[in-house]
Amino acid sequence: MTIKPQIFQNMLRVYGHHSVQGRRMARYRMLLQQSMAGDMVTLSKESKRKQLVEKIAREIMESLMVSESSNPVVQDVKKELQDEFGFFMEFGYPPLATEIQILRKEGENLQEITGEEKRFMLEKLWRIILNKVNETML
Repeated sequence: MTIKPQIFQNMLRVYGHHSVQGRRMARYRMLLQQSMAGDMVTLSKESKRKQLVEKIAREIMESLMVSESSNPVVQDVKKELQDEFGFFMEFGYPPLATEIQILRKEGENLQEITGEEKRFMLEKLWRIILNKVNETML
């Protein structure tokens, strides 16, 4: 019995989607538990807006950046990162990992970015996403 490569690739793609969805649900459950533990506090409109911007930015960073999303905000962020650092980057979650992986793409070669450089890129990515979401929100 042989397995066609297309079927195998499709199975891996679906598994990847389920894996991302599982991580998203785990984060949501954790945030829900944290929010129930605190006291009730009234927030100003600006504070609510800031929280909403951060929530959307977090979702973009953790979910959309690692997918093959055609979202214009994601595409703008990727373009801005490429312009900033001078090379194309791919984002993903390795199997059984909870931390995002950044791969530098130069030609056909992919090289994982680690350490201080990764931390710097993640901070820059977060600032860019926050600015993009803040600009696009009404």
